[in-house]
Amino acid sequence: MSEPQQMPSFHSTPADDGQQELLVAVLDAQADLTSIKRMRAWASKALGVRPGEHVLDVGSGTGSEVLAMAAAVGSSGRAVGVDPNPRMIELADTRTGEAPATFVEGSAYALPFPDDTFDAVRCERVFQHLEHPERATAEIARVLKPGGRAILIDSDWSTAIMHPIDPTIVAAMQSIADDRTPNRESGRRLRGLLSAAGFVIDDIGSEAVIFQPEVSAPMYAAQVQAAVASGVLTQAQAEQATAELEQGLATGDYLFSVTMYAVLGHLPTAV
Repeated sequence: MSEPQQMPSFHSTPADDGQQELLVAVLDAQADLTSIKRMRAWASKALGVRPGEHVLDVGSGTGSEVLAMAAAVGSSGRAVGVDPNPRMIELADTRTGEAPATFVEGSAYALPFPDDTFDAVRCERVFQHLEHPERATAEIARVLKPGGRAILIDSDWSTAIMHPIDPTIVAAMQSIADDRTPNRESGRRLRGLLSAAGFVIDDIGSEAVIFQPEVSAPMYAAQVQAAVASGVLTQAQAEQATAELEQGLATGDYLFSVTMYAVLGHLPTAV
C-alpha cells in the first residue's frame, strides 16, 4: 500500500491541491464501481427525466450525473448542478465541453434558485455530511414545481463491512469517522425526511456497494492514520490492522462494502 494521505472532507473546500486531487480521484474511482453504476442506473430510470424538463443535481461533484441528465432533457431542457466547492465547479465546467449543462456554487441549505424551478431533483451522498438534512430536504421541496420528483441516494455507514480487520480495531476507526461524518446513518432516514417534507413516496431501492481495493485501500489507510493521530488506536494496533489488510489483499480474503439506499418521491400537484 502507498503512503496514506488524510482523506479530504466531501462537504467543504479542500485545503490544498493535493487534497483536491485526492477528492477528485476518489470520486472518479467510485463512479467506476459496478455497484455505483447499478445504483445510478436504477435511480435514473426511477426519476425518469424527460426531454424539455428542468432538472437539478444537488452536490454535483465532478458533474458526471448532470451531464447524463443534460443528455436526457435535450436542447429544450435545462440541467443544473450545484456544489459548495468552487474548485469542483471549475472542474465540472471543464469536463462539460459543449454539453448543455450549468454548474453553480451553492449550499444544500440555501439553493440559489427561485421557488418552483425544477421538474426533478437528484441528490447523491450529500445528506451523510449534513448536520441538518431536514433543512436540505425542505430546500429541495421548495425549488421543485408542484408534482415534481426527487430522488435521494445515500449510504448507511452502520452497515459497513471491513474484512478481515479485527472488529475491535474497526469499531475504533469508525468512531473517528463518526466525528467527520455527522449523519452516517443517512440511508435509513431518507424516506422519513422526504415524507416529513410533504413528498409522496413512490419507490425505494438499495445496493451493496462493493469497493475495489484500489478505491478502498486509500480510504482505509486515511482512517487508520486519523485513528492513531487521535489516540483511538495505538501504533501497534495500526500496524496489526495494516498487516491484516495486506494479508487479505494478498489472499483474496477481502471485503469493504456499505449499503446504499435510494428513495424516490413526488410532491402533490397543486389543486
